[in-house]
Amino acid sequence: MYEDAKIYLPASEMPRQWYNLAADLPTPMLPPLGPDGKPVTFEQMSAIFPGNILEQEMSSKQWIDIPEEVRNHLMRWRPTPLRRAYWLEKALGTPAKIYYKDESASPAGSHKGNTAIAQAYYNKVAGTKTITTETGAGQWGSALSSACTLMGIDCKVFMVKVSFEQKPFRKMLMETWGGHCVASPSMETEVGRKVLAEDPNCPGSLGIAISEAVEVAKADKTGKTKYALGSVLNHVMLHQTVIGLEAQKQLAMIGIKKPDVVMSCAGGGSNFAGMAFPFAHDKINGADIEIVPVEPASCPSLTRGVFCYDYGDLSGFTPLLPMHTLGHDYIPSSIHAGGLRYHGMSPIVSQGVVEGLFNPMSVLQTECFEAGVLWARTEGWVIAPESSHTVAAVIREAKKAKEEGKEKTILFTLSGHGYLDLIGYDRYLKGEIKDYILPQAEIDATEARLAAKGFPKAEARSTGKWHQGIHNV
Repeated sequence: MYEDAKIYLPASEMPRQWYNLAADLPTPMLPPLGPDGKPVTFEQMSAIFPGNILEQEMSSKQWIDIPEEVRNHLMRWRPTPLRRAYWLEKALGTPAKIYYKDESASPAGSHKGNTAIAQAYYNKVAGTKTITTETGAGQWGSALSSACTLMGIDCKVFMVKVSFEQKPFRKMLMETWGGHCVASPSMETEVGRKVLAEDPNCPGSLGIAISEAVEVAKADKTGKTKYALGSVLNHVMLHQTVIGLEAQKQLAMIGIKKPDVVMSCAGGGSNFAGMAFPFAHDKINGADIEIVPVEPASCPSLTRGVFCYDYGDLSGFTPLLPMHTLGHDYIPSSIHAGGLRYHGMSPIVSQGVVEGLFNPMSVLQTECFEAGVLWARTEGWVIAPESSHTVAAVIREAKKAKEEGKEKTILFTLSGHGYLDLIGYDRYLKGEIKDYILPQAEIDATEARLAAKGFPKAEARSTGKWHQGIHNV
């Protein structure tokens, strides 16, 4: 009965190429825009990113080779196991089969290492000496600190203050791996000082932390300091596709041609893209698969945000990106899923939603912790609050299968473990976790502010081939 409880892929079968969904989108992506309102140039972006990374960011190739040195480092933990959640299935009494890719197997405990290794490698080749970055829950900062040490590069991380305070062990991990972690907003940058002058108790946001990290990178006129982003941009989505590509091979090993439903949590989009994009390729080519990004009801960029050009950071250091956004000046509520507290969504994920390839869903924080506790008491693992969003959505889908009496295969990514997030679980078990749904008035105000600033509204272009569905709480 339990022969497929865990499916291991031989190391020799780890993907040798990344998959680039941008090459296959039915409607081409809208370009990022510079301060002049024109498409941003390679030269403009090279102030903060090395050229070899930008080549991937702007590539229209369907498949991009993974350098052998990157593959060798990824083999420290890849391929990750595909597991079946037998015990959760039994507790729910569902006819659905639930499979998940266990990305908690990496040294940093999450999927973030897949792009951290790649970005650190390309920076090393380009001669970068220091990388600056931001982090929400700390998983990206931890992964990049580790990767930079492996590549002989210094790493400075601006960590969103509310997570810095809630999750002190992530800071310890970063520093153990050689990174330097600072709470954001900080007094080290002009951006941070301005924010703190306006609100000394500001909890921070990924938008603020990005601004601080980019400011430091741009200030180095030698060009030896570069910035690395853990989500949102196309090259990050690309690096994560090893997850879904491995999962396709592992499902084939047990005779499953395709899943019926693919789910993963989405903050900036990298975890979701890693699993979803290879299956989006199948869907574009005729496969009947529902693909669902899951986000917090308190930070609902995909389900309720404006599809508009907006900055990826607070201060406008980044290009204007076509994405679903709550506004670059939005400060999300202090939920424990810090990795999902981002005001916008990856442009390529956003375009997939516009196309109807992806059907987003939002869930409440208490439902997520309830799902995380049920998971721990059935499957045994304590999972990250980010991952619990996916599990909450999976439970809904499994219950639906039971009500309809339908057998179906559900596949998702378990993005990371929760052993450094126990303060959140403690607060939930004490009844201290509260739900928050973003008021519509705030979204309306965001749309008005973006329009007043003259930001162009992204044209919602699509083929109309797929039905788009949005599932709110």
